[in-house]
Amino acid sequence: MGRMPEKRRRYFLKTKEAKTVLQKASDRLKTDITTFFKDRLDVEVFQTETDLIYLINGRPVLVEAGGVVYPTLKFDEYFSRAPRVVVDMGAVPYVCKGANVMAPGIRRIEGQFDKNDIVFVVDEKHGKPLALGEILYDANDAGNVKQGIVVKNLYHVGDDTWNLLKELTSMAH
Repeated sequence: MGRMPEKRRRYFLKTKEAKTVLQKASDRLKTDITTFFKDRLDVEVFQTETDLIYLINGRPVLVEAGGVVYPTLKFDEYFSRAPRVVVDMGAVPYVCKGANVMAPGIRRIEGQFDKNDIVFVVDEKHGKPLALGEILYDANDAGNVKQGIVVKNLYHVGDDTWNLLKELTSMAH
């Protein structure tokens, strides 16, 4: 017996619902994300069994899991100004398998953030986003942590959400 096909739905949000989602995301990211999208704001939802992926003007830029809205690793406009944790190349394979970011693997931390804010995890060589996580310290303390978990990995390159985003991105072109 094969696996049951995953339930998926795709639909556009009404303006009011779209505003609510964008507001939720803006609050979480502490930046008005509507400024990244000129005049047009078509918000489409791709619903899976576990997540809601929001496509804005056809691009998958937000994901909602457990009632919380996060940027995707494809949200370039936000990524360019978001706080980030730069890890050494030794940490990369672990982060890409979903491991939390441990203090010894961190090369440097860039940007301003508070405890539990969303940060991107990037590799030191290419600066490419590997994962998105919740930082467990504020900007003043994070750099001084010598051991233990610094960033809780929420999702990463190669996980189910990432693969779905790749699929949706290729469908958009």
